[in-house]
Amino acid sequence: MDQTLDTLLNEMKQEIDKWMAYISDKNADKIVKRTPLQIGIHDYALLEYDKGRVSMTDDELDLSMPVDKGMPGEPLTEEHVREHIVPELSSYMQDKLDEVPSSFIDYQFTFNGKFRVREGDLNLCILTYVDETKKKQLQERISIYIANKLEAGTYPTKPLETFFLSRHILDEGLFPDADPAWIIAVFERVQQLNKGNQHLAEHRSYLITALRNWAEQRWLPRYFDNIGTQWQREYKKKIDIHLENTEQGPIELLIYAAILILKYEPSYSRSTGLAMLDCAKELGSVRAKRLAKEGSGTFVKEDISLRDEMVDCTANDVFAEVSIAIKQETGESYARALRFLTRLFNLGFPKSYQIKLKSSVKQWLPIKGLAKSGTHRFFANAVEYPDLYPYLEEYAKAAMEPFEWYADTEGEKNCMPGSYAVFGLGLKDQTYFPLVEEYMGKVDDEHQSVQNHFTVSFIERHGVSVETIPTLVKCMLHCTDSMKLKIQSDMEHGLNVRLLLDQVRDLPYYRVEHIVYLIWGGTDKLKKIAAKAEGERAQWLSELAEAARRK
Repeated sequence: MDQTLDTLLNEMKQEIDKWMAYISDKNADKIVKRTPLQIGIHDYALLEYDKGRVSMTDDELDLSMPVDKGMPGEPLTEEHVREHIVPELSSYMQDKLDEVPSSFIDYQFTFNGKFRVREGDLNLCILTYVDETKKKQLQERISIYIANKLEAGTYPTKPLETFFLSRHILDEGLFPDADPAWIIAVFERVQQLNKGNQHLAEHRSYLITALRNWAEQRWLPRYFDNIGTQWQREYKKKIDIHLENTEQGPIELLIYAAILILKYEPSYSRSTGLAMLDCAKELGSVRAKRLAKEGSGTFVKEDISLRDEMVDCTANDVFAEVSIAIKQETGESYARALRFLTRLFNLGFPKSYQIKLKSSVKQWLPIKGLAKSGTHRFFANAVEYPDLYPYLEEYAKAAMEPFEWYADTEGEKNCMPGSYAVFGLGLKDQTYFPLVEEYMGKVDDEHQSVQNHFTVSFIERHGVSVETIPTLVKCMLHCTDSMKLKIQSDMEHGLNVRLLLDQVRDLPYYRVEHIVYLIWGGTDKLKKIAAKAEGERAQWLSELAEAARRK
C-alpha cells in the first residue's frame, strides 16, 4: 500500500505542477493594475481523485452537497487521505505558492480536495493560506475607494470595480464584523451613482451574484441543508437550529439579496429569491413575512392600494408587481389605474416591473413581435379610449427609463417601461409623434429590438410623408440592422429625399450609413440609384450617399 500511496501522491503533485504552470502563463502584473481593488488573481484550487484519476480545477467544491457512497475495492481509505496525503499535499502546495510572483495569488488561497475513498466521497480543506500584509493593503484600498469614489463620488463607477468591491465587503476574511446595514448602504450607493448609466444592469448583476454566493455558500448552510441540487437548491432547516440575536443583521442582508433577485433578475431566477425569503420566514423573520404580502414598507398603504367600485389596484415593490383588476370595462376604470401607476413611479416604485391584469377584454397592439403579457394587454385595452391619451402620455413620461425593462419580457421581446403606451399612442395619433421621438432617444438598442416592429407598424399606419419622416428617422436611428423595411420607392418620391437629407445632414457618417442601409441596403446601392437619377433628385441622392461616407 505504501507504494500505491507514493504513486498516487506523485500523480497529485504532477497535477499541481501542471496547474501552477497553467496559471503562471499570464501577465498577472498587468491584470491586477486594472483596478486597485484587485490584489491578486487566484484564490482557490480543487484537486479531485476518483477511481485512480487525478485532476485540478478552479471550480469551487460545494461542501453542502450530499456525498456518494464508496466503491468496493477502492485502494484509498479516509485514514490514508487524512494521515498521509493531505499533510504532504499541503506542504507541497505551500512551497509552490511561495515560489510564484505575488500578483498571481490573492490575499488568501484555499486548496480543497475531493477524494473517492473506500468509505465514500471525502471533501476536505487541504490548505488555507493568508498573506496578512496583502490583506491589510487590500483593506486600506477598499476603505479609500468607498470614501472617495462612493461616499464623496458624483460620477458613475466602473463595473470592474463593483465586481471586486461586492465580493470583498462580503468576505468575512476581510470584514469579519461588517455591519450588514453598511453593506446594503454601499450597494445602494453603487446603484445610485450608476442610475441611468448603460452599465447599471452590469453593476446590479455583480452585486446580486456576490450576494447570492454569500447566501448560498456561506450563510444559509449554517441553518439549512441543501436537499436539492447545486443548480436547483431546496432548503431544509437543520434540527434544533435557531437564529441568534447576532444574526438579525445578516438576515436583513439575506432579505436584501432576495429583493434584488426578484426585482431585477430574469424570471427563471424568481424561485431563488422566493426560496431565500422562505428561509428568512422559517428563521422567524417577521419582516420577510410582511414583505411577501405588503412589500418593503417604503410606501404608505394609500400609495400602493386602490380599491373602489371600478378598479382594484395593489402594488408590491419587492416583487416589482402591480395587480390590476378591472371591475367595470370603462375608460374611467383604466384612467384610475393609469393615475395609480403614474403616481407610483413618481414616488420611486421600481420601473422594471410588470402588471398582473384581471380583465374581461383581451386586446393586443397591432405590432408583431411583442410579448403577450398582462402588461401589454392593459395598455392595449387602455389605448382604445381616446380620452385616456393624456393619461397614457403622462404615464409613459414617468415610466420611461434607459436600461430598465418590463419584468415580464426577456430576450428579443425586452421592452423599456412605457413602451406599450408610447407605441399605442404613436400608432393612434400624430399628436404623439414627439413622444415617440423622446422614447427612441432613450432606447438601448443593444438590448432591445421591439422598436423594429413598432417602426414597421408605424410606416404601415402613417406612411412616408413630410409629416412622418422626422419621426421615422428618429425611429430608424435606434433600430437594428436586422429590420426589414420596404420604403425605398416611397423615400425617393417627390421631396422625401430632400427632407431625409435635411434630417441627417448633421449626423455622424456612421449613423447616416445605418439609415441608408435600412432603406437602400447600403451606400453602394444608393450610389448606383443616384447615378441613374436626374436633376435635383440625383443631387440629393448623391449628397445622401456622401453623408454616409467616412470623411
